[in-house]
Amino acid sequence: MSTEPKISGNQVGAESAGGFSAEERAAMKARAAELKADARRGRAEDKAAADEATMMAKIAEMKEPDRQMAVRLHGIVTEAAPELLPKLYYGQPGWAKAGKVVVFFRSGQDDKERYSTLGFSAQANLDDDGGMWPTSYALRELNDHSAATIAKLVATAAA
Repeated sequence: MSTEPKISGNQVGAESAGGFSAEERAAMKARAAELKADARRGRAEDKAAADEATMMAKIAEMKEPDRQMAVRLHGIVTEAAPELLPKLYYGQPGWAKAGKVVVFFRSGQDDKERYSTLGFSAQANLDDDGGMWPTSYALRELNDHSAATIAKLVATAAA
């Protein structure tokens, strides 16, 4: 014969049903959410690292001077807007925010053009009050002056 007190069905509370109090269940749910977030963050970091490696491999395949421009541009973009993550965009280097490319580089040599292109997508925050603004720039060389201009544009675009 059992020595535990008998509890009728309508007396069974949340504590006795699962053995945990409401506070304990809430703490377990919070911890489970933290673990899920950590797992997602780990996957996101792995994906970001893989995307960057893929983009750098693409840059390494470029002919000079586009390769050197793309490497320097990657440094400018990541310094001006660290929240933008590397990502291939139509097979060319791009930098994305929340998965959407904001700025990209097109190799002129890959496109058989006389210049490369630095472009900004519709996600870029470059809107001008006059209702008209450039979305791409011809890039034949990347000097200190053009690097400073690009850094300002990228910071504005990513804001």
